[in-house]
Amino acid sequence: MRRYGQFCPVAKAAEVFCERWTPLILRDLSLGASRFTDLQRGVPLASPSLLSQRLKQLEKEGIVQRRKSATGRSWTYHLTPAGEDFAPIVLSLGMWGQKWSRRELEKHEVDLGLLLWAIERGARPEAFGHARTVVELKLTDQIEKRRYWWFLNEAGRCELCLSAPDQNIDLFLEATLRDMIYLWRGDLPLARAFDTGRLRAHGVSTAQRALSCWLGISPLAHVQSARADAQAV
Repeated sequence: MRRYGQFCPVAKAAEVFCERWTPLILRDLSLGASRFTDLQRGVPLASPSLLSQRLKQLEKEGIVQRRKSATGRSWTYHLTPAGEDFAPIVLSLGMWGQKWSRRELEKHEVDLGLLLWAIERGARPEAFGHARTVVELKLTDQIEKRRYWWFLNEAGRCELCLSAPDQNIDLFLEATLRDMIYLWRGDLPLARAFDTGRLRAHGVSTAQRALSCWLGISPLAHVQSARADAQAV
């Protein structure tokens, strides 16, 4: 951990918070991620060894607590009270980003894995009631092996599937990857996406009606851009 060599509390907090990947790890922990594999999905460009190192640092600083999983065969990670105090700071950072850094996505920001994880994590399966419901997402601008994805909603959980869990698909969605990111981020309202044909949906009528409730977009989607050069996507 890099040190600023100052007694200032801002400097002391920054030593912990401003290490690369740490704010994103704290973001995901505050949103409920606890398994190492889930934390990896939130920081796909960080190697497993680097993520492990960051978690050990946070544990040493009293920000994260490591616990045995329910099976006893692995570990889970949780924020301590000190770590929970970082949650509003992470939220404020995200609000600043929504307000002042939103613009057209650059090529390196169009991240398929992060979008799929965000949809899975934010989905509200209870929107479909108690029935087992499968949502198929077709990303029309992706190559064949990255084009189709499925979300199984069952027993109050949403799970991303790499292949169709069965032949019964209840809701079909079609869009480009870029437009799905804009939709999740709040740049592209759902109604406009449908009206302009940038998102297409068909399937069981009850599942179609539940889409807006099921699709858990960013909790910061409501924050409007304050940039002078902000443009509708």
